[in-house]
Amino acid sequence: MPAIAIPSNSDRITFDSLGIPLRAATQRMPEQVSSEAPIRPFDARMLDVGHGHWLYVEEVGARGGIPALFLHGGPGGGAQHAHRSLFDPKRIHALLFDQRGAGRSHPYLSIEANTTDHLIADMECIRAHFGIERWLLVGGSWGSTLALAYAQRFPERVTGLVLRAVFLGTRAETQWAFVEGPKLFRPELFADFLAFLPEDERSDPLQAYLRRLANPDTAVHAPAARMWNAYERALSTLVPRYARLESALAGDGPLPPTPFIEAHYIRNEFFLAPGQLLGEATRLKGIPGVIVQGRYDLLCPPKSAYALTQVWTDCRLQIMDNAGHCMSEPGVAEAMAEAVRKLAGR
Repeated sequence: MPAIAIPSNSDRITFDSLGIPLRAATQRMPEQVSSEAPIRPFDARMLDVGHGHWLYVEEVGARGGIPALFLHGGPGGGAQHAHRSLFDPKRIHALLFDQRGAGRSHPYLSIEANTTDHLIADMECIRAHFGIERWLLVGGSWGSTLALAYAQRFPERVTGLVLRAVFLGTRAETQWAFVEGPKLFRPELFADFLAFLPEDERSDPLQAYLRRLANPDTAVHAPAARMWNAYERALSTLVPRYARLESALAGDGPLPPTPFIEAHYIRNEFFLAPGQLLGEATRLKGIPGVIVQGRYDLLCPPKSAYALTQVWTDCRLQIMDNAGHCMSEPGVAEAMAEAVRKLAGR
């Protein structure tokens, strides 16, 4: 597994030694964990995981400390600077990486050889590369999905799980997140999401957007990506900055990356068997866990987290009464950091 080291004294990475552009993830929800000085990686590298994919991996905190791995959402969101603050830099050796096609990994936005099984294999490559025997997994939304899939595949490798906004990767959850939930609780947003489509595509808006995001014509996929991104961002917070999506198509900056990778995974039902993660939750027996769940999370409502804890009894469900989906919602990041601290201290 060849790796290319990246100087650790800067977050402004542009090119690696092969001339590969290391793009920073864009258009993500701002996530503030603390007002303290930002935590910076003490090392970063590009790791060759095969199939033409190179992953950006950074190390944060205490070299040789308690090992932990952060799993970002999306799929396609990329690891953000604020995610580093979930980990005590004096005690924990945290690894954060951009999953295939995301953030600073290469090739950017690639969906070739990009499945859940590939990502699980990538996690094993990272673990072996750094000589880690067992580690704590931390992730939210899609990151929780990937953490559960890995832990069920390799329970002996996991010391604990800290999850936010549990998503079990089912068709019903996806339909709720983008259609049924917004219809009930954000009808004005859903109306704008629907109105973007021609009338003959509105009977199944989710599939219509997935087709448009897969269309190679920029004139088709670009506006669909901007609308999808604005819609998902608005649904991610309890009190959104805007109630309508009129301005979603006005931007002329870089296209948001997440809709493209996310659409690929949705089209393939997240490369999971129906009911897989709940059905195999007994494999988590003996692994301690904490789920931090926003009570009013429209994208990943508490139902899935609750169902999981009924099978995985070593997990504690912590409901945040004034929160929606994002890690930046009131108290969520702090609760996650406290859960990390406690599980790392076991």
